[in-house]
Amino acid sequence: MALPRIAPPIDYLRQASQSSLQSFELAKLNMAANLRREIGALMDRWIHETSEALLARYMLDLRTSNRHPRDSAPDLFQLFLEASPDPDLDSQTISQNILPAPPRFADSRQPLTRAADRKPQKNRSTA
Repeated sequence: MALPRIAPPIDYLRQASQSSLQSFELAKLNMAANLRREIGALMDRWIHETSEALLARYMLDLRTSNRHPRDSAPDLFQLFLEASPDPDLDSQTISQNILPAPPRFADSRQPLTRAADRKPQKNRSTA
C-alpha cells in the first residue's frame, strides 16, 4: 500500500493571515491526534488477534506432540500459565545485564572519580 505523496499548500500558507495559519495548525494537530488514536486502537486489536493466534498454535502443538492428549480446558490453561521459561535464561543474569536509563534531563556524563580516568591536565606556566 503506497502512501500518496503529500505536498503542503505552500502558496496558501505564505499568503494566509495569522488567524488562518493558527486555524490551519489546529486542524492539522487535530487530524494528527485522531490518527494517533486510530493507530492505538489498531495496535490493541493487532495484539489481541495475534495473541489468540499464538494460543491456537500452542493448542495445535500440544495436540500434535501427544504430551497431553485428553486434558480439560482448565488443566490446559493452568499448564500454559505454569509453563516455566527457558531454563538457560537465568533471571539474575538478565537483570545484571540491564542498566537503568539515566533520568531524562540529567547530565549524561558520569563524574570521573578515579585519577586514572581523568584526562591529563596541561601545566600552565604563569609568565
